[in-house]
Amino acid sequence: MEGLETVGSALLTLGLVAVAVALSLYQRLDLEKDIGIAVVRSFVQLAAIGYAINYIFALDSLPAVVLLLAGMVGFAAWTSARRAKGMPRALPVAAGAIGVAAVATLGMLLLLQVVPPTAQYLIPLGGMVIGNSMNTASLTLARVRDDVAEQRLKVEAALALGATSRQAVSPILKTALRSAMIPLIDSTKTTGIIFLPGAMVGMIIAGADPLEAARLQIVVMYMLLGSVSIAAILVGLLSYRSFFTPRHQLRPDPREG
Repeated sequence: MEGLETVGSALLTLGLVAVAVALSLYQRLDLEKDIGIAVVRSFVQLAAIGYAINYIFALDSLPAVVLLLAGMVGFAAWTSARRAKGMPRALPVAAGAIGVAAVATLGMLLLLQVVPPTAQYLIPLGGMVIGNSMNTASLTLARVRDDVAEQRLKVEAALALGATSRQAVSPILKTALRSAMIPLIDSTKTTGIIFLPGAMVGMIIAGADPLEAARLQIVVMYMLLGSVSIAAILVGLLSYRSFFTPRHQLRPDPREG
């Protein structure tokens, strides 16, 4: 009965989705299809991952957890690469950045014994790390791609004056990194004042002690700041090289080829 009530509650919230669709139609935003696809995909994906996690919990196997997280990294990298269409070597860059961010962050948590090496902790925390790293990678890749295309003359001028490729593209990298990291930094600043994050809200709704929920949320926030920083910096360092030849010459814009 409780399961049916949960499903019923989820179906009732589709009324809010209908509001979003109605507003899109009213404003002629042409987002109705995207909203519908997002709703269906989220339902299917969450149901599937729920069954997968339940199966892994039953296995109680660390290799199975690692395999699931690796699959999440692969899908996240593919998603970021799609967002950065026209970006040279976007897939390996995104995969490397997201993978290193996940391994470094979760490895540090395990090394410091902040969390135990169990599926109950590693899967949800890993999902948060990978998801936020994916968003950061997507933003950084797209911003670097667009800014290099728009500022080609400036970059070529810097190269002509004797600058290396790293020196010529340095202002672009700084702007891209700041743009990708500022949203999470701002949300961290306002946590507990403007909004309560998802992990804390979920624990409180589940009946956990609010102080324990706050403690876990602090761990999550600092974990995400670290992982996002790692992902952004790695994307910046790995991506800009794709625009230059080994002799520090700017390659043609791949979107014009």
